[in-house]
Amino acid sequence: MDGRPPSARALRDAELLPEIRRVHADPKIGRGLYGVRKVWYQLIREGISVPRCQVERLMKTAGLQGIRRGKRFVTTKADPAATRPLDLVKRNFGASQPNRLWLVDFT
Repeated sequence: MDGRPPSARALRDAELLPEIRRVHADPKIGRGLYGVRKVWYQLIREGISVPRCQVERLMKTAGLQGIRRGKRFVTTKADPAATRPLDLVKRNFGASQPNRLWLVDFT
């Protein structure tokens, strides 16, 4: 890119990511089920000092996530047959002058 050496953060990330992948995928430890919290605790148990937010960031960039148990809550189910209010603004939320366009969100 610009010829600069990698930053300390980039070097530490490159050092930690294989450890995070190992803990997450290890059949005796994580089995691909561990989330951020459990991976972080396992790294600490192994003597690897790392902030939780860094584990979270690296797992997110690597596409690693833990298993989610239970049902997801669905709070609203829209009725497809219900009539919708008219779009009087035509999705143009810019007003030409003050007090010309008032919008309300009542969710």
